[in-house]
Amino acid sequence: MITLGFGEISERIRLFELPNYDIVVGIREGGIVPASLIAYKLSAELITLKINYRNNDNRPIYEVPKILSEINENLEGKKILIVDDVSVTGKTLQTAKSYLNLPQADTLVLKGKADYVIFPEIGACVNWPWK
Repeated sequence: MITLGFGEISERIRLFELPNYDIVVGIREGGIVPASLIAYKLSAELITLKINYRNNDNRPIYEVPKILSEINENLEGKKILIVDDVSVTGKTLQTAKSYLNLPQADTLVLKGKADYVIFPEIGACVNWPWK
């Protein structure tokens, strides 16, 4: 397991080039901090969505990720970026896209599988400063 500091994560996000988005959707819990940093960087609105799929030992506890909160905002016509800390299988991000009915939404993670990956060189488990 490697440890990444908040400063290192913030700097990598600051330097990462992204197009503009209207709304950043942060996947709770682990995606809230990176989504907040990205929304701030892009001057975009931030909303959160709670989805649960894995336990604290990173093992799936459901066959498919479960939506545990609702988003009542109208997202139609908005450019959306869905953000999480890690995506191992992509199931949580896909669940978010399906729930929000946004098949064209882009995805971003700090490590793992997504449209944008902030730390593509990291394959090991990470000790995030917010956990």
